[in-house]
Amino acid sequence: MAAHVEHPHSTFRSWLGVSVITASLFMFVTTELMPVGLLTPVSTNLGVSLGIAGLMVTLYGISAGLGVPFIVAWTRRVNRRMLLTTLLAVLTVGNLVTAISPNFALILTTRLIMGFANGVFWAIGVSMAMRLVPARHASRASAVALSGISIAAVVGMPLGTFLESLTSWRTTFLIWSALCALVFLAVAAIVPSLPSANAVSVREVLGLPFRNRQLRLVIAAVTLYVLGHFGAYTFIRPIAENNASVTAAFISVLLVAYGVGGAAGNFIASYTVTRNLRASFVVAGTGLVVSMLLLLSLGHTRPGLFLSVLLWGVSFGAANLCQINMTLGVAPETFEAAMSINTLGYNTSIALGALFGGLFADNFGVESAVWFGVALTTASLLVMLGMRRRTSPVASDDALASTG
Repeated sequence: MAAHVEHPHSTFRSWLGVSVITASLFMFVTTELMPVGLLTPVSTNLGVSLGIAGLMVTLYGISAGLGVPFIVAWTRRVNRRMLLTTLLAVLTVGNLVTAISPNFALILTTRLIMGFANGVFWAIGVSMAMRLVPARHASRASAVALSGISIAAVVGMPLGTFLESLTSWRTTFLIWSALCALVFLAVAAIVPSLPSANAVSVREVLGLPFRNRQLRLVIAAVTLYVLGHFGAYTFIRPIAENNASVTAAFISVLLVAYGVGGAAGNFIASYTVTRNLRASFVVAGTGLVVSMLLLLSLGHTRPGLFLSVLLWGVSFGAANLCQINMTLGVAPETFEAAMSINTLGYNTSIALGALFGGLFADNFGVESAVWFGVALTTASLLVMLGMRRRTSPVASDDALASTG
């Protein structure tokens, strides 16, 4: 097994490094999703339909998933600090090009390239955070890093929309480019050298699921709950508007509650995964199912909506931390390679979940998308419960110490 990295810097310096990796995740997630709040001005300014403008998000997600196993393998000998700074440089330049682009075709091409960088970050970012601290704190470091997702949901997307209302969508991307540059400088100055210790070829990366049965089961469980989540969560707004006649302001409250819940779920799971990872995932998955059922049964009232969405955020935040530790637990010696396969499944499931949920909503009513989510999340739980306990991916100190 690969030895855990030494820690020549102070505890403060180590956690400061984790914080800038968290900031990196915040920048990547917000860059991916910010066009959602800017679709109308972008489509109007560039003369494209809203559906075409939405490709800014779709293509970004597709390239993030499909390209990551290859790029992680091709960069397998590159120092991880250098690789992360390169990815942030791509993000900085990409947002700048988007801001000054004369046409939509160039924007789509730029977003496609940025998506590749996003996928690679997901494969290496969390493991970098875990390497910066002693092994006993690795799960907590991953939870802190993943809180960047919740911060992006609560702060990033609303901030982007607010900036556009004050300036323009081009100025918003220009400001975001400058912020990415600041994070780039912070990573270069604070994160210590992290030589790659998981060198795996493309053939080995793609062959991992075939050689590792437990990894196959983890990827299956992750794919199923992500499909179910995005198949249902995509339609939170129309369900809330149709069933409870809520205002746009209350939808914003729900989304903030979801983001805060996600941060809370990450925090709670950071303590439970080291004690019983399998049970932590089962509880989180059960919470997802229960929150969807609450939405269906109590979603006609504002308190019911708020309760279901808050529980949904807590459960999804916890599940995300669990699935990373599960991947580590079943593939400690090839964690980055396994995370690249995980990222492939995760990002593909985001796109397919929204697609399948939309098909259900269009053909059987919007609530059927939630039943789709219930079914797939339940299937994910059954996969996890079917894993042999003696080989279940428990994130022990030994397993975490093997992260390289």
